[in-house]
Amino acid sequence: MNSKTFSSGLAMLLLTGAVLAEKRPNFLFILADDQSPFDLKVYDSDSPLDTPVIDSLAAEGLVFDGSYHMGAFIGGVCRPSRHMIMTGRTVWRLPHVRPPKKGSPPRKHPGTPLANETPVTPFDAENDSLPAVFNKAGYDTMRTCKNGNSYEAANELFTVRHDATKRGGPDPEGSGWHARQVLDYLDAREKSKDADPFLIYFGFSHPHDIRDGKSELLRKYGATNHRDKKSLPKLSPENPAPDLQVNYLPAHPFHHGHPGLRDEEKVSGVWKNRDEATIRNELGREYACSENIDIQIGRVLEKLEAMGELDNTYIIYTADHGIAIGRHGLTGKQNLYEHTWRVPFIVKGPGVKKGRALGNIYLLDISKTLFDLAGIESPELNEGISFKPVLEGKKEAVRDVLYGVYCGGTKPGMRCVKKGDWKLIKYDVLDGKVRETQLFNLAENPDELIKEHHDPDVVAFTGNQPKPNQLNLADDPKYADKLAEMEALLLSEQKRLDDPYRLWNQPDG
Repeated sequence: MNSKTFSSGLAMLLLTGAVLAEKRPNFLFILADDQSPFDLKVYDSDSPLDTPVIDSLAAEGLVFDGSYHMGAFIGGVCRPSRHMIMTGRTVWRLPHVRPPKKGSPPRKHPGTPLANETPVTPFDAENDSLPAVFNKAGYDTMRTCKNGNSYEAANELFTVRHDATKRGGPDPEGSGWHARQVLDYLDAREKSKDADPFLIYFGFSHPHDIRDGKSELLRKYGATNHRDKKSLPKLSPENPAPDLQVNYLPAHPFHHGHPGLRDEEKVSGVWKNRDEATIRNELGREYACSENIDIQIGRVLEKLEAMGELDNTYIIYTADHGIAIGRHGLTGKQNLYEHTWRVPFIVKGPGVKKGRALGNIYLLDISKTLFDLAGIESPELNEGISFKPVLEGKKEAVRDVLYGVYCGGTKPGMRCVKKGDWKLIKYDVLDGKVRETQLFNLAENPDELIKEHHDPDVVAFTGNQPKPNQLNLADDPKYADKLAEMEALLLSEQKRLDDPYRLWNQPDG
């Protein structure tokens, strides 16, 4: 080989290396609709739900033990949750949900909060949203998800979009439809030899009710698509439905504060029933839908691997919020117990350490973090915190304190605050008729068990005998100082985050 040939070869090698070094990462953001972290074996080893693909992501990536959705001011909790994902804004500073009609003059306050409180975000939020920023950075953006209860002005900015609400069992009517949209998009990229980096928003309509799973998966989990309001579902002794959760209750000890709430009274197959058969059957339906989601994710990952894109793709798996389905005598998503306020969160990708981390993240941190991982500058008004240092193993958490709210019913509603092992939940609803305080040490009482869980009849249902200290500690004089500390912390967070309401025992309430 002469020196000229060698020099040319070396130059080509260096150029190829530079191109590879500059190759930007892809993102596959996966969002389930209504899924408690404790449905998954990753968070509850006793769960009967089989999700081998998600388990594999967890084994090869990082599992967050502290991830939350912050809260909501309407019954459709998914709506503000998804706005927070799109904008990186905190719950009381969200942009208005409705984009201007075609031909109408610009909104004077395009950032009017969803809650219809005083405008605090006077900016055109959709142009700083997740797809908008990635579009401007040269990424190809694709979305499939359910229709409605989301940020339409941002959703329409994805360069490829196929949204539809699909909650049936067969693939064309269920989760398989959403997977098909992603697979078709990847096929088109492959055929056109599209080399641009991509952001794929892979959203599902399940396991949100109505939980019509695939017939074979319903049989696996001993469930039926019960429709008759006048009867209870029949449980099969040969193929038993899932056991009741350890924090199951036949009724919540006081009203949740949202009269006529759909999730607690009107969901087909559940309605107001909290009997063993109804809840076990509904858990079986939830798991059938969730396993199908796992199957569909597997199809997409196999395609990415075949394309040679998997190793350069960050995969994020989460849900817009949790769900009760019998826990604490509730069935919906309008509460602040851990099974509902907390969300599953798993990340696998280039440079992500394997294992578990606390994180203490909100869903609103997602956009800021994805921008950080892609080397994209984040919009100034994005309030999220990048958890890239957690992904890299440089930090255990990005926050010390977490705040939660639900006030979609009567006001002021519910509030919670968490710091370390301690969590405070307060209820001020039904025009002052219900005013309750709960204080939990989650290290000792991770399922937030209360005195009703100690009832022998409940123990007989769940098979779980709580320990003596697994109680609400708010009225225990031994914890008076801790209660006062958490009360002060909650008020501080309410003020910091522009919460427009105050509870009955707060100084400026």
